[in-house]
Amino acid sequence: MNQFGKLYQADNRYCLQFERFFPKQTEEVFQTLTDSHLFTLWYPFATGEVEWRVGGKIHFNDGDGSLYEGVISKLEAPSTFVFKEVEDLLEMYVKKEMNGCKLTFIHTFDNKEMAMYIAAGWHRCLDVFEQIVNGEEIEWKNNASSLRSYYKEIFTTTT
Repeated sequence: MNQFGKLYQADNRYCLQFERFFPKQTEEVFQTLTDSHLFTLWYPFATGEVEWRVGGKIHFNDGDGSLYEGVISKLEAPSTFVFKEVEDLLEMYVKKEMNGCKLTFIHTFDNKEMAMYIAAGWHRCLDVFEQIVNGEEIEWKNNASSLRSYYKEIFTTTT
């Protein structure tokens, strides 16, 4: 399965979509996705303070003094986790597939100029999420610059 994200438009907004396959049960991947501590290891600025229910808040701290929160709009184990973070929408779906499951991650946002940066960031975050699910040691690869270049080229020619 292609590890790279794709960019498309929907309702006058931009959507980045990533898919990752795991040779695991949907319940196991979803549990990793919604574990407060593990969430802080792969999701940017997450503090671990999460109210795991529809309408529940997810707290973030950017490390530079900005505190903000997201609100969970859909939470259905073991398949769906959706929340709004400021004006952006984050959707995560875990679907059973042959020999495992697929995680579909979608980030909806407004500013197309940020797409290459957002894509490179999520690519790296999802690499770490994959390491966590697979029980591997977490390694943040030093590949942000090359990923930004890749996504800049791909998004310039496809959107």
